Parts: sequence; C-alpha cells; structure tokens
Amino acid sequence: MGVFSRLGDIINANLNAALEKAEDPEKMIRLMIQEMEDTLVEIRSATARNLAEKKERSRLYKHLQEQKLDWERKAGLALDKGREDLARAALAEKTALGDRIAHLDDELALYDEQLTKYDDDIARLQAKLNDARSRQRAIVLRHRSATHQLKSRKQIHNDKIEEMLHRFDSAERRIDHIESEAESLDMGRKAKTLDDEIEQLQRDERVEAELEALKSSRSAAKE
Repeated sequence: MGVFSRLGDIINANLNAALEKAEDPEKMIRLMIQEMEDTLVEIRSATARNLAEKKERSRLYKHLQEQKLDWERKAGLALDKGREDLARAALAEKTALGDRIAHLDDELALYDEQLTKYDDDIARLQAKLNDARSRQRAIVLRHRSATHQLKSRKQIHNDKIEEMLHRFDSAERRIDHIESEAESLDMGRKAKTLDDEIEQLQRDERVEAELEALKSSRSAAKE
C-alpha cells in the first residue's frame, strides 16, 4: 500500500471516529490537516532518502563502469603481450562487473519509478492540503456563526427567560398601580392660584350679602 493510500485510510478512520463522537468540526478539520501535514513530511523524508540512495548507487554505477573499461583495457594489453590467460582473467572481471552494472541499472530504474510516485503523491497531497486549509477558514466561520445562532435561538426560546419577562410585566403593572394610587391622592389638592383666592372672596361676599338679606327679610316678617 502506498503512502498516499495509507493517508486516505488514516483520514477516513479519523473522520469516522469524529463523526461517531459528534466532535467539534473545527477540531475535526484541524486533525485532518495535521494528518496531511505529518504525512507530507513523511513523504518528503522518504523522497530525500531515496534521492540520497540513488546518488550513492549512481556513484557506484559510474565507478563500476570505469572499472569495467579498465579491465577491458587490461585484457587488451595482456592479449597484445601474448598472455591470453591474463586476458581471459581480465575479461572475467569485466563480465562480473557487467553483471553488477546490469543489476544496478535495474535498481536505478526502481529508484526513478519510486521517486516519480513520491513526486506525484507530494503534488496530490499538497493540493489537498491547500484545499483543506482554504476550506478550514470557511468551515470555522460557518461553525462559529451556527454556534452563536444556536445559542441565541436557545435564549429566544428559553422558558426561563419568558418566565422572567412575565415577572417583569407583573412588576411593572404593580408599579403602575402604586403610582396611580399616589397620583389619585394628590388630586383636588393642588395649590390655589391668585385667581382662585379672589374668586373665593367674591363668592364669600355674595354669601354674606344673601345672609344679610335673609336676616332683614325675617326681621320684617316678625314686625
């Protein structure tokens, strides 16, 4: 199983666990991003190791090629000197080196194939990581907005708050009643103005005049 495939399994497992536990979406996406970041580091480290190993094997490949050419040169020199036995031994060394070089060719091809896969995995994972980071901001904003909206809706439909407001209404009605009683006690007790006092004097004069008239009338009747 490739690294990228294993990453998919890790993310799916964490997502399923988070959904089953109804975890905070912000926490869930942070976990996903952390998994992708960690895996990206792992892939880059593996790529670096592969590159280092490939360079080492490439140096060995070059060295063996040089040795192979050297043994070929020595075989030619031995043959020129009439030493067919030495030429045969040199060619045997050259052949053995050829086999090792062929094996290294296969190894280097495998390194190239693996590095290509790593490069593809890094590109795909980086793209998904960028997308996740971009979506993370939107998800965080939506989650916080939804949380605050839910909280406010709960407050709006909270029976305790309704009961408290009802008590406020009752208290206001009681205060209105007390204020009305206080106002009613002041009714008819307003301070008299100057016009009121003069008008009262005039009424008093009329009453006195009528009283005198009544007295005169009754005195005349007795005579």
